[in-house]
Amino acid sequence: MSAPLLVIGDALLDVDVDGSASRLCPDAPAPVLDATDERPRPGGAALAALLAALSSSRPVRLVTPLGDDASSRRLVELLAGTVEVVGLPTTGEMPRKTRMLAGDRPLLRLDTGGLGGGPWDLDAVAAELGAAGAVLVADYGRGTTADPDLRALLTDAARRVPLVWDPHPKGTDPVPGASLVTPNLAEAGATAGSDWLSTASRAAADLRERWAAEAVVVTAGAHGALLRSAAGNAAVPARAASGGDPCGAGDRFAAAAALALASGRALDDAVSAAVAAASSFVGGGGAGAVRRADDGTWHHPGVHRDSTGGPHRSDRPAMGAHRQPAAPGPDPSEGPLRSDRSATGAHGQLIPGDADAAVALAEEVRGRGGRVVATGGCFDLLHAGHARTLAAARALGDVLIVCLNSDASVARLKGPARPIVGQSDRAELLAALACVDAVAVFDEDDPQALLARLRPDVWVKGGDYAADDLPEAPLVRSWGGEVVAVPYHAGRSSTRLVSQAARSIEGASA
Repeated sequence: MSAPLLVIGDALLDVDVDGSASRLCPDAPAPVLDATDERPRPGGAALAALLAALSSSRPVRLVTPLGDDASSRRLVELLAGTVEVVGLPTTGEMPRKTRMLAGDRPLLRLDTGGLGGGPWDLDAVAAELGAAGAVLVADYGRGTTADPDLRALLTDAARRVPLVWDPHPKGTDPVPGASLVTPNLAEAGATAGSDWLSTASRAAADLRERWAAEAVVVTAGAHGALLRSAAGNAAVPARAASGGDPCGAGDRFAAAAALALASGRALDDAVSAAVAAASSFVGGGGAGAVRRADDGTWHHPGVHRDSTGGPHRSDRPAMGAHRQPAAPGPDPSEGPLRSDRSATGAHGQLIPGDADAAVALAEEVRGRGGRVVATGGCFDLLHAGHARTLAAARALGDVLIVCLNSDASVARLKGPARPIVGQSDRAELLAALACVDAVAVFDEDDPQALLARLRPDVWVKGGDYAADDLPEAPLVRSWGGEVVAVPYHAGRSSTRLVSQAARSIEGASA
């Protein structure tokens, strides 16, 4: 059996009161809710633990303060058979958040209760930490993570196993050495405007240094997430969800990331899995769609067993593309081909490979306040990894320009037998993709001269590159541009396709 995921933090009892509201109070302009149903469910750290348990066969245990009160006992009963609870006995009453809902519309939220703090006997917690495969700290600002003895145990655990910390504005700072800290834009002190990528990038870099964390990922709702690690920035766009309830999305994200790290997946891979999991969760109805069946089992339409915490796979999760439907939806690599080009550059209708026209398009888009994204490569034999990288890059701005190595440049980089496909055909194929707005061919060994003309707001490379190590990174940053990596489809490459084709030909002729 896999080592457990240990969730530590402040649990809550959430209650949804469903009903209808068709009249107002006679003595005040307030709606009257005719209640028809009351649905309690785990909240706070308990919700994070429940969502982790629903999505993985890995055992999940929850360490949380509990009182000698009806709400605390109700929470333990709700989790029975799904999550094992290790209680930290204290005084007071389990915090309870009651939402009054008319249809799907909240009318009022009533908060009651409050638990005391430590000190606690933490011997049982120390034993659980020693056996854990990963730790998720779900801080809801209720004081649990402020206990100095518990923080010492968590600091030690961070040296041994992956530790994910989901922070709260009223909570305490993560312990040093956390593998991943997961603030949203507001918690990171950033804003959710059109330039979310730049503000998230600055916030993530500052927080990573302040918290001495291995990595910080700033989640940005429908935009996706920005990961900052020792390798630099990695942007993970979200699959767009129509409607849905974002309540609980942060818990789903943190739980999915912790499970992915527990199974040995890399940081950027874990964040990709977490973004996909949170998008599916929101599209499936958010926290309000977490339901308990008559037999006591829990389910959610957007949470599936082993969707993020299973064994490591060589293929990274498919990332959603700009303007794609909510999950489950079409993969960006299967998107439609674009037959028209409404944007024009110096030569009128854009011609694939024309660098002057691409530069003119960049200036036009930037002039009207748009964000220019650029990426580059040889793209000798197009494959799913290319399509997914390009779709993810396009989601970061308003126009995507591909900087394409010329035939001479490819030959110098990869040998005289390459490219397999000439630059005109490569440019035409790239331009036919719906996510590509222009293609500019360059003859040099690197794209820096072309980048100096394009001056993109965002320069993107596939996730097999470390953003900070790219030779063009200082140039792009010199005009305030961002340099990011995006997820890629592991195991796919033009070189590998060429080798496979050669072996097939040899086998056929033998």
